[in-house]
Parts: sequence; structure tokens; C-alpha cells
Amino acid sequence: MIDLYYWPTPNGWKISIMLEETSLPYKLVPVNIGRGEQFKPEFLAISPNNRMPAIVDHDPPGGGAPISVFESGAILLYLAEKTGKFIPSDVRGRYEVTQWLMWQMGGLGPMSGQAGHFNHYAPEKIPYAIERYTNEVRRLYGVMDKRLADRPFLAGEYSIADMASYPWAAAHERFGVSADELPNFKRWLDAVRARPAVERGLAVGNELRNPSQPMDDEAKKWLFGKKPEA
Repeated sequence: MIDLYYWPTPNGWKISIMLEETSLPYKLVPVNIGRGEQFKPEFLAISPNNRMPAIVDHDPPGGGAPISVFESGAILLYLAEKTGKFIPSDVRGRYEVTQWLMWQMGGLGPMSGQAGHFNHYAPEKIPYAIERYTNEVRRLYGVMDKRLADRPFLAGEYSIADMASYPWAAAHERFGVSADELPNFKRWLDAVRARPAVERGLAVGNELRNPSQPMDDEAKKWLFGKKPEA
């Protein structure tokens, strides 16, 4: 059994999708990041960077004590190695997937997060920041569109690189980017979303939040301004 410490966000969806794709048994452990639960000592013992998702695998490969893993990219790699799925075993194929996973972790995710913050949550509109991050996200979508011109998925076959990128890429309309401008990107979005396990993974924890409800001041404090006590 795997404990999934989770909240329904793009980074959380990466792992719920992977768990649904692999049919691994898991137990959902909600971490309400809008109420500061990511700063609780018991969660920090698993995820010292006070970010979800994180997992605890009570049945790790080779047996022994439970293994905890934080950072969504590391979790995806761990689960791929545990199951032997969604990452090739040969060195060329493995690093084809790994480099696109790292591309998402270092680029698409952080830049999308900043674009989302300055477009929708910042207390004041800062035109330079909005333009800077929105343009960078648009550029990254363009990288994907070019990459996907001659292959169905980022590393050829469907993999953890696609699972990592999809939740962030699917939010393109929040950044004013139409998928119609990027035909290969649009085809890929449709292909990933059509997978039943992706649909199930995106539905995990839907009952935990109301996307139509504006973010309140307490959530903004924890997400954008809270400094944990020393």
C-alpha cells in the first residue's frame, strides 16, 4: 500500500494519474495547502520542503522498512522503477524520458506557476511579471509543439514525461494561449486526456476543494506569505 499525501493541484495530479495508470493500491492522505497542513511536523518528516505531493511506500522493492519520497519528479521515477512501466529499460529510451521529465520539473511547472500567480493571485498587477512569465509559458508550449511534430508523445511512447507535463499544459487557457495555435500540442492534449486512467487521476480529490470559490485570505497567507516558525 502507498500513502499519497496530496491536494488536487497540477503537481498532485501527476502522481494520482501515475497511480491510476499502474493500478497500484494507494490511500489518499489529504494535505490542505490552503490551511497550512504542509507545515505540520508529521508532514515535514516526509517532505522537508513543505510541498506536496509525497508518498510513503509500505511495500518497497526488495522489502524492508517503508520508503518515503518527495518531489513529484522523483516520485514518478520511483513508481516507474517499482512497476517497470512508463519508462524504457534501455539507456537511450530511459534518458529520453528523463530529460523531458526534468524539462517539465525545471521549466514548464515553475514558469506556469509564476504565470498563474502574477495573472490571477498577485495583490497588484505587475505588467512586466505578467508578460515575462506568460511569454515564457507560451514559448515552452511551442517547444512541445515542435517536439510532437513527428511523434505521438514527448519521448515517443507514452511515459511519465507526459504525465508530468499534462496537468500544467492543460491549463493553457489560463495563460491566454489557445491550443488551436499549436496543432501538435493540441493533438497531444487530446490523446493524453482520452486515457481512462488520466481521467480517473484528475478526479482524485475533487471533493476536497471548490474550484469556483475564490481563494480566501487564509489560503493566500499559507500559500504566498506564511513563514514557518523557527
